[in-house]
Amino acid sequence: MSGSSVFRRARTVMASTAAFAAAAFGVWTGLGSGSAHAAGAVPSPDHVVVVVFENHAYSQVIGSASAPYINSLKSGGANLTQSYAITHPSQPNYFALFSGSTQGITDDSCYTPGFSSAPNLASEQIAAGRSWASYNETLPSQGSTTCSSGNYARKHNPWFGFGNVPTSSARTFAQFPTDYSTLPQMSFVVPDLCSDMHDCSVSTGDTWLKNNLGAYATWAKTHNSLLVVTFDEDNRLSGNRIPTVLYGQPVTAGSSSATTYNHYDLLRTLEDTQGLTAHAGNAASAKDITGVWAS
Repeated sequence: MSGSSVFRRARTVMASTAAFAAAAFGVWTGLGSGSAHAAGAVPSPDHVVVVVFENHAYSQVIGSASAPYINSLKSGGANLTQSYAITHPSQPNYFALFSGSTQGITDDSCYTPGFSSAPNLASEQIAAGRSWASYNETLPSQGSTTCSSGNYARKHNPWFGFGNVPTSSARTFAQFPTDYSTLPQMSFVVPDLCSDMHDCSVSTGDTWLKNNLGAYATWAKTHNSLLVVTFDEDNRLSGNRIPTVLYGQPVTAGSSSATTYNHYDLLRTLEDTQGLTAHAGNAASAKDITGVWAS
């Protein structure tokens, strides 16, 4: 073997050894940090919009002729076939999804605004210098802490329970932008008691979603953005198994996952899409949603 060939072979071996060492170092430093999740396990969308509907089991929506739009999002996005809420009734589930804990809430009665200072998705987002807002249908006015008004119900809007979330970040749905590039990096949309399927039909909610967020969903497909459609709880007849659909450019179209996930796992995933180092409540020990993301 010529001297140059020996040199090239030695250089290749050294490079391979260095690459292995670097990979090993990355694995061990990851474990050493206390994280059980590989870096890059979830995408980093420019915008995430989470929409929460009400009180319907998986089988009442997925595959139902009453929900053609949600099922089109499922077909063009990702379907979590074993997604579960935490408890009953509605209000504690919203707190769980937003803060990793029910915060002692056990019913739908009106709480004192700002009663908790616990970490939550919005406070973490703000502390990290990232943008946050909620868009609440038929909220009487931006920042209003009223308990109920017509079809509006604060029990579906947990951000008002936290003193570390500015009430001004709670906007009316009329303030949802038409220029989606101006959306916050993370936002929640909560339809009112009719549009969210609580008082009205699955078909009503499905049509509301198409009419009000269909254009965002289409835009998200080509603008590195994500739409999450989920439910607070089931109809109390299906073990609290709920529909959860993900849609947008970061999602593999037509994918699904049969892994069991709950609101804490979804919260963990939302936090990790934002690169947040803190995780609220039970999200700290929850797992990321995986297996549905585009490479």
